[in-house]
Amino acid sequence: MKPPDDPPADSRAETPEAPPGASASGLSPKAARTRAHILETALRVLRERGYEGATMRLIAEEAGVAVGSAYYYFPSKDHLIQGFYAQLHVDHLAAVGPLLEGSKSLDERLAAVMRTKFETAAPYHGFSGALFKTAADPDSPLSPFSADSGPTRDESKALFRSVVDGAGLRKRSPLHAKLHELLWLYQMGLILYWIHDRSPGQERSYRLVDRTVPIVCRLVRLASNPLLTPVVKPALALMEEFCGPAPRAHGGSEPGTSPS
Repeated sequence: MKPPDDPPADSRAETPEAPPGASASGLSPKAARTRAHILETALRVLRERGYEGATMRLIAEEAGVAVGSAYYYFPSKDHLIQGFYAQLHVDHLAAVGPLLEGSKSLDERLAAVMRTKFETAAPYHGFSGALFKTAADPDSPLSPFSADSGPTRDESKALFRSVVDGAGLRKRSPLHAKLHELLWLYQMGLILYWIHDRSPGQERSYRLVDRTVPIVCRLVRLASNPLLTPVVKPALALMEEFCGPAPRAHGGSEPGTSPS
C-alpha cells in the first residue's frame, strides 16, 4: 500500500489495510518524515496526557494529519508504543555511545548504560506505571518478552554485547556467550524498580545502580574463573531451560517469550 501523499478523510475506516507497523525502512523520504513527525508528536502527547489520554485521534490532531493517515503508519496504539520503545532505544544509544568509547572498564561501561537509560527515559516516568500495567501482561504485544518487541529487545541485547566485548573479559569462559543476556535481564530488574521509584528525580534508582554494578561485575569476574566452570555451566543450562519459550496450556509454544 502506498503511503498517502495527502491526508485521507478523518476516519480509520477510509484507510484500507494499514500495513503492520509501517516502519521507516522502505518508505519514501516524505513518508518517513511524516511517520517521524507523528511519532514525535505522540511522544509529546504521552508526556503531557499520559498513556490513557494519548488517543490516536488526539495524536493525529496534534500532528496536523487525518486520523486515517496516523493509522496508516501506526495501525494501533500498540504499534505506536513499539515505535516509542524503538525511539527511546535510539536516544539511549546516542547518549551512551560517547561514554563507552572512552572506557574499557566493565564497571564504568555497565554503569554508563544503566544511568543513561534512566536519563533518556526520565521525561516519560510519569506514565511508565500505566504502560507497565499493559506490558506486564504476558500476552500483550507490549511485553518486553513478546515477539513484537523482538527487534528492540535484540538491539538492546546487542548493546550489552558491545559493553562486554569492549571490557576485555575472558572470552573462553562459558559465561561470555550468555553474559549480554544476563545483563539485559539485570537491566529489566532495574527498570522495574525505576518505574516504582517515587523519590525526587528517581535518585534511589541511580543509587541502586551505583551500589549493584560493582557487585554484578565482581560476580562476573569470579564466574569467569576456569575453576568455577563446573558451577557456571549448570547455571547457564538452567537459564536456557527456564528462560526459553513457555509451553501453552494446550501444549503449544508461547511465541516470542524467549529473552534470547
